[in-house]
Order: sequence, then C-alpha cells, then structure tokens
Amino acid sequence: MSSSVLYDVPGPKARMRNRLYTALGSLALAALLAFVVYRLDAKNQLDPDVWNIFNNAGVRTNIRDGVLTTLKVFAVAGALSLALGLLLAVGRLSEHRPVRWLATGFIELFRAVPLLITIYALWVLFLTYKNDLGVIGDSTAFWGLVIGLTIYNGSVQAEIFRAGVNAVPRGQVEAAYALGMRKHQVMTMLLLPQATRSMLPTVISQLVVTLKDTSLGYVITYTELLFATRTMANNIIVNGENPFTAVTIVVGAIYIAMCLALSSLATWIERRGRRAKTGVVVAAAAEPAEQPEVLDAVGGPSQHTGGDADRAGK
Repeated sequence: MSSSVLYDVPGPKARMRNRLYTALGSLALAALLAFVVYRLDAKNQLDPDVWNIFNNAGVRTNIRDGVLTTLKVFAVAGALSLALGLLLAVGRLSEHRPVRWLATGFIELFRAVPLLITIYALWVLFLTYKNDLGVIGDSTAFWGLVIGLTIYNGSVQAEIFRAGVNAVPRGQVEAAYALGMRKHQVMTMLLLPQATRSMLPTVISQLVVTLKDTSLGYVITYTELLFATRTMANNIIVNGENPFTAVTIVVGAIYIAMCLALSSLATWIERRGRRAKTGVVVAAAAEPAEQPEVLDAVGGPSQHTGGDADRAGK
C-alpha cells in the first residue's frame, strides 16, 4: 500500500465512510431531480405541446442565429482580451514608474467596476446613435458588448499573465541578462512563453467566463442567444402561457455544451503541451572497448592486470 506526501490511502473505516457519503449524496441528488421533475409536471411544463415548439423551423433558426452572434462576440472579445491582457501585464511589470502606475490603475479600476455597468456605460456614453427612423443601430450594441468584455477580461487576464511571469525562477532571468540579452528579449523570449504555457488552464478558464458573460448583452438589446430566445419566448403562447421554462432549459443546455467544449479544448492543449518533446536529446554512451589479454611467459593469460607496472618496478 503506497501513499504520497499530500494523500494517505484510506483505511477500511474511511473507505466504508466514503461509500456511505457517496450513497447519501447520490440519493439526495436523485431526490432533488425527482422534485424538480414533479414541480415541472405540476406546472404543465412537461406537456408535449410546450416542447413541440422546437420542431418549428423559425424557432430553430432563431436559436441558431443567437448561437452564432454569441460565438462572434466571444471570438472577437476573447482575442482582444488576450492581447490587452499581455499589454497590461507587460506594463505593470515595467521598470518605468508612470507606465507601471497607469497599467495598475487601469487593471484595478475595471476589475472593481461591475461588468454590467461597464457595458452599459460604454454603450450609452460613446456608442449609441440613432438612424433616420429613430432606431438605435445594432452594430453599436455589438461593439459596446465587445469592448466591455475586452476591458474587464483583459484586466483579469493581465493579472493571470503577471502571476505566470513572477512564477518563472529568478535564476533564469539572471542567466539571460548574464548572456547579454536585453529586457525586451528576456520578456518576449523567456518570460512570456513560459508564463503562457504554465497559466494556460487559468487563461482558458477566464475565456469560459468571457463566453458566459456574453449573455449580458441583453442590457443593451444586443441579439445574442439569451436576448434572442427571451424575445422569441415572449412572442409564443402555448396553453395560454409563454414557454419561458422550456426555452430557459434549452438555452442553459446550449451554454453548458459550449463551455464544456471550450474546457475540453483547454484540456487537449494542455495534454499536447505535456507530450511535446523539448530539450536536447542526449546520445547514448559508447560501450567501453575490450582490453586485450596479457599473456605471461608460459603463453597463458596473465592473472593480474598490473604486469607492465610490475616490470617497470623491476
């Protein structure tokens, strides 16, 4: 029976206790699910007519368009937040005091302000316009959501990259300076690659948060997945009620699927990075050459290896 420093192999009583806790937890979860199903059935939310709306081509098209707009916002905001995070991390690590103070103030400010307020303020103060019909343009809502997500998540990504840079052993930095490398070379060729690789799971986790935060676009009436499906549910009547529950369950499942896909991508990238062959391959050591046998005066093999030394002594 083996154990590690951080974990002791449980004994018979601990294993029995763990099985008991697992069984009780499973029963509690099953009871909760049964209660949820019972309440949904009591509210007539499991009626086939309610779920039959998803067989309508218009409903499926609406959901598809919402998913595409959500992914579009996420792709742009995710890429821009990574670029902004790298820039802010380098600025906060700068030796120039004004640059460091400016980057630190930007990061702390937008990490403290709620993202919903940031998105709404950007949209109202800078990006809102009306056309000749008095209708607010949808493109401004897109950029309001993208810029808000970029500013907030870029500030968080900057702290992630800074933590990764500070985790690199100081001896590597000193060795790089001893070799004559300049500071920008040390940062771009030594620190940032290692920081990005070591903090990749955390970076992807923050991108998952970015994907979920795209649902805040409803506050500026951007037609992402949540806003599009909620508007659709408002316009559908089934058995005298709007099918909000069914639509919410489907939309929640779509968000879960997208987040799981992104997390699986992060796991695949991390495993691929671990399997990557790095470093210099060391050649196998050569086998020692065979020593010739030393013959004695009779012609047989010598019984000692120091014959030359003995003769020299004589």
